[in-house]
Amino acid sequence: MELPAPIPIRDYEGIDRARFDAEIRPARQPAVFRGLARDWPAVQAGRTSSEAAIAYLKRFSHEQPVQAIVGPPEIEGRFFYTPDLKSVNFQRGLSPLDPFLDRLLRDQNRDRPFAMAIQSSEIPEALPGFAEENRTDLVDADVVPRIWLGNAIHVATHYDLKENVGVVMTGRRRFTLFPPEQIANLYPGPFELTPAGTPISLVDLADPDLDRFPRFAEAMAHAQTALLEPGDAIYLPFHWWHAVDSLDPVNAFVNYWWNPAPAALGSPYDALMFGLMSLRGLPDDQRDVWRMLFDHYVFAANGDPGAHLPPDVQGVLGPLTPQRIAGMRATLIEALNRK
Repeated sequence: MELPAPIPIRDYEGIDRARFDAEIRPARQPAVFRGLARDWPAVQAGRTSSEAAIAYLKRFSHEQPVQAIVGPPEIEGRFFYTPDLKSVNFQRGLSPLDPFLDRLLRDQNRDRPFAMAIQSSEIPEALPGFAEENRTDLVDADVVPRIWLGNAIHVATHYDLKENVGVVMTGRRRFTLFPPEQIANLYPGPFELTPAGTPISLVDLADPDLDRFPRFAEAMAHAQTALLEPGDAIYLPFHWWHAVDSLDPVNAFVNYWWNPAPAALGSPYDALMFGLMSLRGLPDDQRDVWRMLFDHYVFAANGDPGAHLPPDVQGVLGPLTPQRIAGMRATLIEALNRK
C-alpha cells in the first residue's frame, strides 16, 4: 500500500515577535521560519564546516559532564525499544562535552558509526556564554535554551507537553509532524518506559508495518514535513507529534520550550494518570456519564458551568485563585492517601 505523502509545513519569512504572537501561535499549526537565525555566529560557523561548528562550541565548553546516549551501529541511528518493548536499544551515561565533540568529528566519515546524542542540555550550564551570542526575540528572555548534538540519528515520533521553537545550528534536520488528534493512528508505546519522557509511536517512519499498524495510513494523510538547513527555525505547537531525522554526521540544534499555563496549576499529565486509574475500568454507562461531566465542568463544552451561581458560592467552579488551588490540592492529596 502506498502511503500518502506528507504536505510541506508552511514557510514564513521575516517573522518578528509581534507577528509570532498575533498570527502564528493562535493558528495552532506548525511553521517554518527560513533564515531566522542566519546571523547567529553559531550558524555561520555551522555553515562553514563541521570542524568550524565544533570549534565554535568548544569556545564555551568545560569539563563538567553532560548527559549523553549511545547506541551500537546495529541500530542504524534509530533510538528505540528492544523488540520486546521492555528496554531501550541504547545506553545513557555522562561525558565531558569536548571528548563527545571530538568523537563526532572522528566518526563523521565512517559508514556505520555508533549512534551518539546529547539531548536537551541546558545551554547556560553546558555552554556558558553561548546564549549571549546567539539569541532570538520570538520567546521570552527567561525561556532557557537547550542544545541537542549528535550524528545521523532518528528520533521516534513523540510529543512534548510544551510549545517549542527550534533552530538548526549545523547539519540538516527533517521534521515529520502529526496533529494531536492522530494519537490513535500512531500507536503509542508504554507509559512506564519511554526513551525521552512521553510515549513514542511504535511505527517506524522509514519502514511502517501496516499489517501491524494499519491505521497509520490515516495518520500519514494528516502529516506535515519540512527539511531545515542551518539558520532555519521551526515552531511546534503544544502536543504536536513529531519525528526528527538528523541527516548529517555532525548536527547541532538549539530549542526553546515553554508552557504558558499558570505554574500554580496541577499537572494535566498527573490528572490523566489518575483518570486511567479511576475511570477507565468503570462500566460503559458510567464512563459515558463521566465523559459528559468532564466535558461540562472541565472543558466548558456548554459554557461557564458556574455562571448561574453567585460568585461567593461558586467554590471550585469559580476563578482559580491561589487559595482555591491550594484547597483543591489538599483535597486531592487527602483523597489519594485515603485510597
